[in-house]
Amino acid sequence: MSEECIFCKIIAGEIPCAKIYESETCLAFLDIAPVNKGHALVLPKEHHATIWELPSRLGEGFMDALAKVGAAVKDATGADGLNVMQNNLEAAGQLVPHVHFHLIPRFENDGLELWAQTPYEDNDEMNSLAERIRSTLG
Repeated sequence: MSEECIFCKIIAGEIPCAKIYESETCLAFLDIAPVNKGHALVLPKEHHATIWELPSRLGEGFMDALAKVGAAVKDATGADGLNVMQNNLEAAGQLVPHVHFHLIPRFENDGLELWAQTPYEDNDEMNSLAERIRSTLG
C-alpha cells in the first residue's frame, strides 16, 4: 500500500467509493468522472504503479474480474459495446499511479471517437520496428 495513493486509500476504506465488485485481490468501482455512465475501474488491491510492475500471479484473477465486471457493466447499462482501456505513465494519460483498467460502456452514436491512426511509411519501416521490439524482449 502506498500512503499517498488515492486508490490505496479507497481499498483501505479510508475514502468511499461506489463499489461494484471485490475479490481477495481485486476491487472494482464506478469512476467519479465517467466517460459514459457506468464507466468502471478495475484494479489490484496490491499497489503497483504500471502494468510492467503487475506480478503475473495476479493475472488469472485479474482477467476474471475484468470479464465479470465488463459483462455486468454492459448488461446493466444496456451498452452496445465496451472499451477496455489501460494507461501507463502520465504521458499516456495515467492520472493515478496505481495500475487500473477502465471499462467504458459504449453506445451507438455516443459521440466518442477513438484516436487517429497513422500508417507506417512502408513494410520495411514496420518490420524494422518489430525487430527492435523483439530484440528487447530478451
